[in-house]
Amino acid sequence: MNIQTIVIIGAGQAGASAILELRANKYEGRIILIGDEPHLPYERPPLSKDMILRPEQTKIEILSQQKLEDLGVEFIKDNAVVKIVPEQYQVILENGEHVYYDKLLLATGGSPRRLPVLDGLGKKVYTLRNLDDSQALIPVFQPKNRIVLVGGGVIGLELASSARFRDCHVTVLEQSPMIMGRSPAIISEFLLDQHRSRGVDIRLNVKIADTELRGEEIVILLESGEEIIADAVVYGIGIVPNAQLAIDAGLDVDFAIKVNENCQTSHPDIYAAGDVATQLRNNGHYIRIETWENANNQAGTFARHVMQVEHPKVNPSWFWTDQYDLNFQFVGDMSAKEWHIRGNMNPQENQKVGFTLFGLDQGIVVAGIAVNQAKDVRHLKKLVSSSIAFDKEKLLDVSIELRKLI
Repeated sequence: MNIQTIVIIGAGQAGASAILELRANKYEGRIILIGDEPHLPYERPPLSKDMILRPEQTKIEILSQQKLEDLGVEFIKDNAVVKIVPEQYQVILENGEHVYYDKLLLATGGSPRRLPVLDGLGKKVYTLRNLDDSQALIPVFQPKNRIVLVGGGVIGLELASSARFRDCHVTVLEQSPMIMGRSPAIISEFLLDQHRSRGVDIRLNVKIADTELRGEEIVILLESGEEIIADAVVYGIGIVPNAQLAIDAGLDVDFAIKVNENCQTSHPDIYAAGDVATQLRNNGHYIRIETWENANNQAGTFARHVMQVEHPKVNPSWFWTDQYDLNFQFVGDMSAKEWHIRGNMNPQENQKVGFTLFGLDQGIVVAGIAVNQAKDVRHLKKLVSSSIAFDKEKLLDVSIELRKLI
């Protein structure tokens, strides 16, 4: 194996994880990390929560400058790659510099899906994808400000929680009939109640017809004819993978960069990982997963394949969200049709919420959701991995710790 230089484009979760995995698997060659932001590699999950509410106390750095130096990484920041030249094994930077590679990883993530009806206002309209976006919201989320959040997915609801913590007036506009649309209905309805009980005005099945600025106020006209007045609008309606470099390089791309089980693109020496990649699965379909864990997993897959190390067994998918004093952790297949509750979803007034859900497919546990039950998550993963039959009498008995039942 003669791999002298590995170039990683994208200084986010997948890019940073790939560095750690490469060094952990004894790669001793050059690693060049290229980022288009001026920041060191950082984690994104806190951007909608702690970075807005407690920016001075929140550490999101994945790799410090010292750590990068210790790992022998050459870090080029605030200098985007503008072109990949596969036949010459090089990338061209914004400043005109050419960087050569033996293996290349694309970890370029995604950008917010645009909403022209709001973008046209030009000011007081925000999206959230990077650290600068998060910092821009700190002066916006101030007491009594009227904040409208367009999109009732994870980001929208986490921002609603943060805005209410800052005592803002919060309205969420969601065009579908439920919030957190990728979660089961039982959790969507639970979250709806939780947000409304904390003063969030959530509107479902609504569409924006038009918007305008009236002085310092934003006026949102709904298709129903109702007007909503806001001091600021934040929208989050999904992302678009940053795949243009791959398209221009002639790689196989649909909506995202298509990769095989080893995270290789259609060029065997170019890989992709994280939100920008859609990966071939055992069922023959390509699937793209937007989670922190998936970025780490695919970065590890890339590093191990480069180093010719066997991949470990794949764990069930896992992601989480924190809203108010509620921690939700999701394991496995959220499309399960049948759900059972372990614990009480509606405790007494002086009791903290805490329960676990089991999702079934033909009597087999294929998913789990832990709400303020972090101690159950490891056991849920094991339960889903085992593909065992659901034993209602045992698994729903809260007098027995879940770990004793697995």
